[in-house]
This record gives sequence, C-alpha cells and structure tokens, in this order.
Amino acid sequence: MIRHGFILLTFCTALIGCAGAAAQEGRSIAWDGLGKDPNRPRVAKRHVTDHAPAASDPNQERERVLGTLRPYSEAWWAVHDEIQAENDRQLGSRLVICPRCVESSPPREDVTGSIR
Repeated sequence: MIRHGFILLTFCTALIGCAGAAAQEGRSIAWDGLGKDPNRPRVAKRHVTDHAPAASDPNQERERVLGTLRPYSEAWWAVHDEIQAENDRQLGSRLVICPRCVESSPPREDVTGSIR
C-alpha cells in the first residue's frame, strides 16, 4: 500500500513539473475552466494618475532646499523634519494593518513590570 502511494506521489510530481515547464516555455497548457485562463496573455495594469509629475513627490523641492542649507543648522533640521514627516505620512497612507491582527487588550494596573 505504501509503495502504491509513493508511485502515485511520484507520478503527480512529474505531471506538475511538466505543466510548469510547459507554462514557462510559453506553450499552452490544459485548463479546467476554473479560475483565470493560464493561456491568456497577461496584460500589465496601468495606473492612471491625475497628479503632475512634480506633485507626485513633495519632498523633491525640500531636498533641493536642504542641499543649499548649511548642514545641521536650525533651518536644515526644520527642512529635514518636514521631509521625514512627509515620508512618514506617505508610509502611513500605504500601510494597511488588519484590525484582527492588532490585539486590543484592556489596560493593566501594573505596566512597569515590578515584582510585588
């Protein structure tokens, strides 16, 4: 019985390898009708934006100004902080955290970890 299972597993592995090789070579493969047709050519999605090229990166002008300032001066740090704040804002707009992934636990009395 174990020998038959091993033979079946080997046969299935060989079929998967052949199908993968056929797909990589660009030949058509059998399709069962479920899901996307693997034989259809893939079309790259185009993202249309209404923004002007300069408006796509608001930090571009700030970085240009940063290069003209004396390094580590008060004005340099102000522009640097603006750049970092914009980078954080952009990251926050792209970052998606599943609500189920963040556990909300009730606040504990002792959060310092002291031993009683």
